[in-house]
Amino acid sequence: MTSITPASLELFKGLADDAANWSGTPPAWVSKEERGNLTQLKRAGLLTTFDYEGDAWVDFTEAGKALAAEHGIDLSWIV
Repeated sequence: MTSITPASLELFKGLADDAANWSGTPPAWVSKEERGNLTQLKRAGLLTTFDYEGDAWVDFTEAGKALAAEHGIDLSWIV
């Protein structure tokens, strides 16, 4: 896995924490400043995004679920 910046890790942890509130696919509502961090997370293979009705949403990859687990966030329930 590609290393990610501390800011990208904080964004990742925030998305992972929010996943339970959104049936495992939290919204990727990021600020203009966070767009690069979201891109870094996607390039690192931790998550993907998809568009639904004009909004971007997050899907966690297996690598993303593993990184979340390393930080005490259980995403193993996401199919």
